[in-house]
Amino acid sequence: MPSEFSCLTVNVEDSVAHIRLIKPDVHNRFDDALHSEFPRALAQVAQDQQPAALVISSEGKSFSAGGNLDGVLVANRSLEVRERLRREALSIINELVNMPIPVITAVQGAAIGLGASVVTCSDIIVAWKDAKIADPHVKLGLVAGDGGILGWSQGMGVMRAKRYLLTGDAITGAEAHAMGLVSDIVENPEDALPAAMALAGQIAALPRGGVRGTKRAFARITRNLYGAAFELSLAYEMETLAGEEVRETIEKLTGGKHKIA
Repeated sequence: MPSEFSCLTVNVEDSVAHIRLIKPDVHNRFDDALHSEFPRALAQVAQDQQPAALVISSEGKSFSAGGNLDGVLVANRSLEVRERLRREALSIINELVNMPIPVITAVQGAAIGLGASVVTCSDIIVAWKDAKIADPHVKLGLVAGDGGILGWSQGMGVMRAKRYLLTGDAITGAEAHAMGLVSDIVENPEDALPAAMALAGQIAALPRGGVRGTKRAFARITRNLYGAAFELSLAYEMETLAGEEVRETIEKLTGGKHKIA
């Protein structure tokens, strides 16, 4: 696969595709560049006939810290930016759900906001037992719209998803595993990627028709039960992203550091 990305790498080896986020210095935040590159990388894997499974991982101590406050404020001022973010967010979640092969995510550290949505919208999740998982959209005055409603609800059930998406509270990998949000846990951060790769290799060794058909059937469940709610929540998020309350909340949280004139 061509190296056309600056925030991530994409490679295929032994029928396993691997997308790896490579901006550990900023905790693999979904800034403009990564927000744009990630759905393109997913689409590239989906179009490749060689892989039988996809692993998503990241470098550093955090899986992904989600978005950033500066980016939120830029989007608050610009309809054009909000529309681009909406298109890209739709593409990210749709590519994950509709990926023709199983998606296995290795979570070695914090997965926050959109980072948590990527995790929870995967098919198999291997997480460090002490990894922090949270969707704090509501703490900024935003609707949890970039996949949280879909991912958290299908993993842990609607009632528990409400509990955490309406408060923005964090849970650990072990707690997420007990609630059904995470499929596998590991004792140490460095164990997450090898465990995910082992599962991908196990799947890649199976007859492809059965695996792909099973993945498609699960994708239908996801789309039918949660697809409409996801698109609606994303539309609501864009509404709140344009609001005054977001600016006021960020200014209050940062002590005026991120103030807009």
